[in-house]
Amino acid sequence: MDVMALIGIGLLTGATTVLFGFGGGFVAVPVVVWADARLGTDAMRVATATSALVMAVNAGFATAVTPRRVLRALRGSGGLLLLLAAGASAGALATRLTPAGAARWAFVAYVALTVADLLLRPGFLRPGFLRPRTAAEAACAAPRPLPAALGAPVGALAAFLGVGGSVMTVPAMRRAGHPMRVATALANPLTLAIALPATAVSLSAATALPAGAAAQGHLVGLVDLRAAAALLLGALPVIAVLRRRPPRIPDRVHAWSYVALLVAVMAAMLLPA
Repeated sequence: MDVMALIGIGLLTGATTVLFGFGGGFVAVPVVVWADARLGTDAMRVATATSALVMAVNAGFATAVTPRRVLRALRGSGGLLLLLAAGASAGALATRLTPAGAARWAFVAYVALTVADLLLRPGFLRPGFLRPRTAAEAACAAPRPLPAALGAPVGALAAFLGVGGSVMTVPAMRRAGHPMRVATALANPLTLAIALPATAVSLSAATALPAGAAAQGHLVGLVDLRAAAALLLGALPVIAVLRRRPPRIPDRVHAWSYVALLVAVMAAMLLPA
């Protein structure tokens, strides 16, 4: 896959960062698997590591340009952020010790389970806060903070799969009472807490690949810097524009689009590299 194609796909990662809180991970993983297919099964390890770097930059930038009034919903979530980071460090280390082929199928299986959960369990496509309520019911339905205990397992699984955690945190925040536009915006700072330690672990993985693969000039540790730079070159301008002029998407359409994107990513990972 050439650099111009990666830049073009970077435009899509910028859009998913703003519209779905993905930070680029769900798009970056299958793309880097294809771009580094010559590495064989190790391509999945490189993809998850490169995805972490792309997510760290995208999510950090998206967080910086998110209105402060939106970010106030995370006030008091310091414990959650710390546990996300701790779990992410463990998940990134686990990636180095797990057979690469297993990680790819774990990615597909997790996305499939998530899609099934979103379609079958109430609260995401049919959230209670969209139904007419009395004033007392509306007060009880006010958004609730995410439990800090979720931090470690979410961080570990997200870093292991290279997905940033948004596929777990967005549904959780929606079921906690947030509309899609807020849930996806809040996913970016949570993704940043996962992606930073995962990137640090991946960049230090100098001996994680066989000598022939690690000798590729654009690899630093497990990170494909060429692919990451091209994806970011496409993504960052899109994030800046969409944060300044966010599209008005009906909440239900936004939620269904989130599910549709997950299905598309799962299909992409099933295609031969």
